[in-house]
Amino acid sequence: MDNQPLISVIVPVYNVEKYLPQCLDSIKNQTYKNLEIILIDDGSTDSSGVICDKVALIDKRIRVFHKENGGLSDARNYGIDKAKGSWLTFIDSDDYISSNYIEYLFKLSVTHNTKIATGAHTVFYESGKKVYKGFGKDSESVQSEKEALNHILLDDGLDLSAWAKIYSAELFQNIRYPKGFAFEDTATTYKLFFQCDKIVAGGKSIYNYRIRSNSITTAGSFKKKMQLIENTKIMCSDITTKYPDLSQAAERRLVWAYFSTLNQLIKCQDRKNYKKEEKEILYFLKEKHQTIKKGSSYSKRDKLASAALTFGLPFYTFVWKLYSKLQKS
Repeated sequence: MDNQPLISVIVPVYNVEKYLPQCLDSIKNQTYKNLEIILIDDGSTDSSGVICDKVALIDKRIRVFHKENGGLSDARNYGIDKAKGSWLTFIDSDDYISSNYIEYLFKLSVTHNTKIATGAHTVFYESGKKVYKGFGKDSESVQSEKEALNHILLDDGLDLSAWAKIYSAELFQNIRYPKGFAFEDTATTYKLFFQCDKIVAGGKSIYNYRIRSNSITTAGSFKKKMQLIENTKIMCSDITTKYPDLSQAAERRLVWAYFSTLNQLIKCQDRKNYKKEEKEILYFLKEKHQTIKKGSSYSKRDKLASAALTFGLPFYTFVWKLYSKLQKS
């Protein structure tokens, strides 16, 4: 491309020494060359910071910043504040991207005159299993803001992740990720979409999202897991205030958030301390059983989960663990 604008690639880094070299190699080797690569070492205690400094000596496009640990939102915000590019994209430091990631997204945005362009991604497990997430590998879909939000609510081809997207930097003029909160994408991405009359979604898988081995959810981390429900409630309220006819899709998204949080609670090693939260989650989901059973917007997975829960939490736990094992194998 001629007259390439500067694009800022923002990479929060925290204790990912095992995966960081692959991530950085995939960014350095982009077909689109006019990049600034902003690495924010968010207080890593392993060798991640050292790896960042070493690659910066080799590639002058790389700028490294070391800061006290403040979490993913804080690191992303730090990168936004330091960015000089007219376009931004975010990469998680344990993932990696295709060689044409930047070129593909930027070309989509220019061709269709949009402020946000998204690409498909591939989820890959340590078992070697890979799952494509997108609208279709050869697709190219221009959608209105409302259409895009509906796809997000239904988890249908579009998602809330900050990555696998390119943004006009002006969208972040008054928006930052909420510091200290989990599920910061849920609280932020839809607000960026609110500023666009249209977006373009490409079906080519350009981002590789790593699923690491399950670890037991600690009591401390579960408090943050509960924020998924609160952030989803706010997002759904904001969207349905603007687009009341998306209320069914919003309800489906909220049901998903409750099931996702319940699944995290099941893994919590200090689960007995969250009986109140467990009761509230189960009450909500049981109240929604008939809606889920009859609703056309709900997936087979939603319907299976709801049906399993009617037989009690132990049976649901058995079914969910079996489903999770099959997903990874």
